[in-house]
Amino acid sequence: MNYKSSLVGGLLVAAACSAPVAHADDQRGGMDVARFPAHQHGKMDFGQLRDRLLHSHSRQLFGVVRPLTEASRESVDAATAEANPLSMITLAKGLRARVVASSTALGANIDMMTLWPAGHPTHLIVCNEQGPDQAGLQRVRLSDGQVETILTGTKSCDPAHTTPWGTVVFGEEAGATGSILEIIDPLHTTGVVYDRVAGTFSGPDAAHVAERPALGHLSFEGVVVYPNGVVYYGDENRPYQGTGGGAYFKFVPDMPWNGSGPIASLDQSPLASGSVYGLRLGKRSGNTDYGQGSSTGRGTWVPVINSYDANLRAAAADLQLTGYYRPEDGSADEKALANGMVRFCANNTGNEEDNRNWGETICVTDGSLAEAAANTATPEVQLFVVGTKDFSMMDNIAYQPGRGNWVMHEDRDAVGMTGEGYPFNDSVWMCLEDGADVDTLSDGCVRIATLNDLHAESTGGFFDAEGKHYYLSVQHNVTGHGTILDITGWR
Repeated sequence: MNYKSSLVGGLLVAAACSAPVAHADDQRGGMDVARFPAHQHGKMDFGQLRDRLLHSHSRQLFGVVRPLTEASRESVDAATAEANPLSMITLAKGLRARVVASSTALGANIDMMTLWPAGHPTHLIVCNEQGPDQAGLQRVRLSDGQVETILTGTKSCDPAHTTPWGTVVFGEEAGATGSILEIIDPLHTTGVVYDRVAGTFSGPDAAHVAERPALGHLSFEGVVVYPNGVVYYGDENRPYQGTGGGAYFKFVPDMPWNGSGPIASLDQSPLASGSVYGLRLGKRSGNTDYGQGSSTGRGTWVPVINSYDANLRAAAADLQLTGYYRPEDGSADEKALANGMVRFCANNTGNEEDNRNWGETICVTDGSLAEAAANTATPEVQLFVVGTKDFSMMDNIAYQPGRGNWVMHEDRDAVGMTGEGYPFNDSVWMCLEDGADVDTLSDGCVRIATLNDLHAESTGGFFDAEGKHYYLSVQHNVTGHGTILDITGWR
């Protein structure tokens, strides 16, 4: 075969011009396939060729000098991690990290984070995934790591995102009772106490925070906020005795945001009121072929009647919405957004230990921003990454501005398993966008980081607006307190 004219996301074109991985074996410049191992049928193992090409062109494709080839099996002790928090992570060659904060003042289970203020950030606003008696939302000063607690009372605070209208939304990964909350002026809000049962707030700055029951209740993690106030989110839930797993929902505000500038009070937020729709795939025969077997392709947004303050997990079962195995984080495709279109990608984490369900990443399209707000588009779901034993149980996901790649964190069972090559640490992966080839899948992924702490999980990863700084948390690590890192060095 003449690979010079065969494209795999552009990689083989690059390979044909690169002597280390390809050279002429005939007058037409084909590949010397003998240099690559054979698979079980005696032919060239094309998958290993692809993997080698990804690594040999990592600077061009991913902006790193050399990816990591495997996950670490090391587990540093508490004294080592306390003395040098960077000992808890190994990075791909070319990347470097600095410690933003690592102290007992920082919540032990820091998850998602966002920069504040958006234009010229001085702080991280961070969710702490612990109980109501611990800090729920904190701010961390970028210059020196100083930590202050904004709010207590949440149960498993997980998502946190800056909105285009000048607030921060955050939410609870708390089963069917999780709520979305919104805060204005987070740098001048301190010591608020949230009563999650009564839905009330107390403290001198209590007026700066509000619940958002218009989005309903579920186990919030992936929350994708669009500039007009349309929000997409999933329920971190697994299948149970024939009932589908977590569903995906869309919130459409009664008054879409017009982009006129930061709001002055929380009652001006587009999240104050609106309608909720659930995703149900299956368009054949008048939208009737939904259910098991219809987890990709086109579908409809089904209205959730009386969605204000509703239990959306119960609504998903009643409406027979499409279910996935524990939906996790989601992130907007910013290239699509720049063109006025809606596309976001999200992780369904699966279950490694019992099921060998390695997880998956899906991407969802929903027409233009205007069509999404009018709910006139036909939603479509396609696979983007299919999990493997090497890359499994995807959790956090972030789009990299500029380069346009995707970064994904693992939250694996592997750290506590034995046999079959286990245990080993969680890794952080970077995946290419899908190119002009015939499928919808990423054109390839490489490992850019691995933890060195079998107690820990890397969480909350996201890029700054330029795609140069990547912030992540080393959650529930061996020190017993939070650690946040800032990774740079992409070329």
